[in-house]
Amino acid sequence: MKAIGLASAIAVMAGVAQAEGTLALYNWGDYINPEVLTKFTEETGIAVTLDTYSSNEEMLAKIQAGATGYDIVFPSVHMNDIMIKLGLLEKTGINTAPDFKNIDPAFIRAKEDPNSEYCLPYAWGTVGIFYNEDITGPITGWADFFAIPEKSGAKITLLDDMREVLAIGHIMNGTSVNSIDPAEVQAAADYVLYHKAAVNAFTYEVPPMLASGDIAAGHFFVGGNVFFTDTPNIKYIIPSEGGTMYQENICVLASAPNKENAKKFLEFYLKPEIAALNVAQQFNGTPNIPANDLTPDFIKSNPNINVGADTMARLQIFEDIGAALKLYDRAWNTIRTAQ
Repeated sequence: MKAIGLASAIAVMAGVAQAEGTLALYNWGDYINPEVLTKFTEETGIAVTLDTYSSNEEMLAKIQAGATGYDIVFPSVHMNDIMIKLGLLEKTGINTAPDFKNIDPAFIRAKEDPNSEYCLPYAWGTVGIFYNEDITGPITGWADFFAIPEKSGAKITLLDDMREVLAIGHIMNGTSVNSIDPAEVQAAADYVLYHKAAVNAFTYEVPPMLASGDIAAGHFFVGGNVFFTDTPNIKYIIPSEGGTMYQENICVLASAPNKENAKKFLEFYLKPEIAALNVAQQFNGTPNIPANDLTPDFIKSNPNINVGADTMARLQIFEDIGAALKLYDRAWNTIRTAQ
């Protein structure tokens, strides 16, 4: 799952007379229901702290820079693979837990962890477009999105995320978001550069900017729906031309000071009622099969959260592309610095 809101730190110790140790989480901003953490503390006596990040790259940089004290991180699948290669993750054996049977095998995606010996599939969702229909009128995809400023004079934003932005170019060019072909990466960058003049900013602050009227549309994660439950004019679409999907996993750091407590949290999160509790507040999908039956009807019936087979077929998910990431770094630097 990807970031919503500003980074924060919270401590969850409600109703605990004697804490049985601690657990430090480092997760995407606002991507876990605080009630999940409260229930974990009530059940185990383990006091939980939570710090947040805005991107996989921010999280990795902090861990590689020597940040200590964190036990659990929530990387996207491709970052899960990168962190295993770098020796940053602990093998937990979560796949041997009795309740691991609840996990849909389709979500065991990490190539470096094909049996989920390290990490637990946690949440998934799509990346698309939020827009104020009162300003833009109906839109269906990327072509409509980039046309908004010219048609209405309103502002639009793209995510401040290298791979998500370049993915748009790949999708519109009919190439893979994981392409390592230099010509295809350049063509994807050229597509974005062609439309850059229409883009007001690269940012994660789409929900508050939409709510305030500062922008008419923004590239963002489906979980942003949590901010717009009472604003029917703010809508979300998965672009008709195609889009990306994300999946976050729960992983224990090799440097974790509280490994046993971390493993207890992974086992706790396997409970269907806990995974469903998180979905109800986060508007993401869950890999936990029985949890889906426990989610609210408005989640079950939302085709942007529980997507159909036709929609799933036009979604792509990022993979670790190894040394070819330098191609994307250069393309991204060109996009960000171009006038």
